[in-house]
Amino acid sequence: MKTYQIASIPGDGIGPEVIREGIKVLDAIAAVDGSFRFNWTEFPWGCEYYLQHGKMMEEDGIDRLRSFDAIYLGAVGAPGVPDHVSLWGLLLAIRKSFDQYINLRPVKLLHGAPCPLKNVTPDDIHMTFIRENSEGEYAGSGAWLYKDQPNEVVIQNGVFSRHGCERVIRYAYDLARKDKKTLTSISKGNALNYSMVFWDQIFAEVGKEYPDVETSSLLVDAASMFMVRKPQRFEIVVTSNLFGDILTDLGAAISGGLGLAAGANLNPERKYPSMFEPIHGSAPRMAGKGIANPMAAIWSAAQMLEFFGYKEWSEKIVNAIETLLVQGAVLTPDVGGNASTSDVGDAIVSLLTL
Repeated sequence: MKTYQIASIPGDGIGPEVIREGIKVLDAIAAVDGSFRFNWTEFPWGCEYYLQHGKMMEEDGIDRLRSFDAIYLGAVGAPGVPDHVSLWGLLLAIRKSFDQYINLRPVKLLHGAPCPLKNVTPDDIHMTFIRENSEGEYAGSGAWLYKDQPNEVVIQNGVFSRHGCERVIRYAYDLARKDKKTLTSISKGNALNYSMVFWDQIFAEVGKEYPDVETSSLLVDAASMFMVRKPQRFEIVVTSNLFGDILTDLGAAISGGLGLAAGANLNPERKYPSMFEPIHGSAPRMAGKGIANPMAAIWSAAQMLEFFGYKEWSEKIVNAIETLLVQGAVLTPDVGGNASTSDVGDAIVSLLTL
């Protein structure tokens, strides 16, 4: 029997509540399958840890995580801790230390999920966003000059390397070829005359190796409009760190809300552990009430299973989520129900273990 060593970082706010349900689902699947199991190690890192110790995780935290097969993260952020401190002290530290340069986010409208767009069906919203996850606008490069002076200046650099752009764009082309889908690159080359022109150039260069892949390139403002007006035009999408962050939240809004938004931070070479997380954040006002939607966390657990090679189980999880949405009897308030977080987790386990 294969044993997967998983580091669990429930984190802040609703993180512990939704991660608990994801673990419940994964353990139930492992028990039914019988060919693998999960060994969980929980780490108490996050904003509460920061308020007690002055840091988001232990000094040797990255070294301690290095030996795990994957990381399952709940949420990061809490009142009283500046967002840039919590983000750079934990989430981005893990992404960068483990070269998780692929951020994979499904934007898929499931049957039964609420959609604010008129005359749109689940067949119209079925996208996979591939976001560059290690450099770009979130590289952390810049300067703060003459602080607190009248001539104060801040400089935030976007860092785009040929290596970094090529590998994420090539990953997107490979996926589009494998799945026989179209590929759209999103940039802003008309205004960002260095970084995004460079991105567009590399997208075209790499594309010469994939003549069988149908491609298009859009400016980010046009892409935002088309995601609302013509979402069916997008299948595989590749874009930079900042644009991917923003557009996938828009994607969540048109495909059921953040409670259904999953994310994977991948090191495709598997030299380091990959990390799986819902993208909804910590939602501190909902914490402790038992009403947080665990579907995004459970969907990200499905992404973990697919990464490990259990695509059939991954699909079964997403199908179970869709079944609950269609039935409408066991749903949390954000999707029109009155069930608890644990109720939803239990219902998904029941569907998977029938």
